[in-house]
Amino acid sequence: MKKLLWGFLVTAAIAAMALPSFAALKQGQTAPAFDAKASLDGKEIDFSLKEALKKGPVVVYFYPSAFTGGCNIEAHTFAVNHDKFEKAGASIIGISHDNIARLNAFSADPEYCAGKFAVASDPDGAIAKSYDLKVYDKKPEAKDTRGELIDHAFTERTTFVITPDRKIAAVFSSADDKISPTDHVTKSLTLVEQLSKPQPL
Repeated sequence: MKKLLWGFLVTAAIAAMALPSFAALKQGQTAPAFDAKASLDGKEIDFSLKEALKKGPVVVYFYPSAFTGGCNIEAHTFAVNHDKFEKAGASIIGISHDNIARLNAFSADPEYCAGKFAVASDPDGAIAKSYDLKVYDKKPEAKDTRGELIDHAFTERTTFVITPDRKIAAVFSSADDKISPTDHVTKSLTLVEQLSKPQPL
C-alpha cells in the first residue's frame, strides 16, 4: 500500500513537468543504492542511500567539482533552501569526484554547503556510472575558485529526485536542457513539495 501511494504521488506531481532525454537513468527507473564516504559540516560520515530513503525522498545531485563557479552557486542555493526541503520531508546529498579533504572544506564553508547537507566522494566514478552518467577525464591545469589545482575527473551536473521506494521521480541535466545550477535546486524543491502534499484518495 505504501509503495502504491508513493507511485500515485509521483505520477500526480510530475504530470505537468517536461522530463529531459539524455544518457542517464530515466524517470520511473529504480535508483541504484549506494554507500559512500561523505562530509557534513567538515566532518567525515558514512552515507547510505537506503538509510536516507527511510526518512523520505532524497535529492541526489551530481556536480563537477567543489569550489568551482556553478557548483558554488548550486551548493549555496541548496543550503539557503535546506529548511524548505526538510519541511517537505526530503534530504539532499551532493556527489562529486572530490576527495574527502576537499569536501570537508566545501561542506563546512558558510558560503557554500554551510553545514546544511552532506556531500559524498565518488573518486573512481562508480556511483556516477551506476546512474549511467559519463565520467570525463580531468582537465590539465584546471584550477578551482581558490586557485588550487583540480586533480580529479568530473561528471556533468545532473540531479535525481528519488522517492522512498527507490524510484526516480525526475531527472534534471545541464547537459541536456542547459538549465542553470540554481534551476536544479528550484525544480527539485518544487517536486518534493508537490510530493509532500496530501493527495485525494
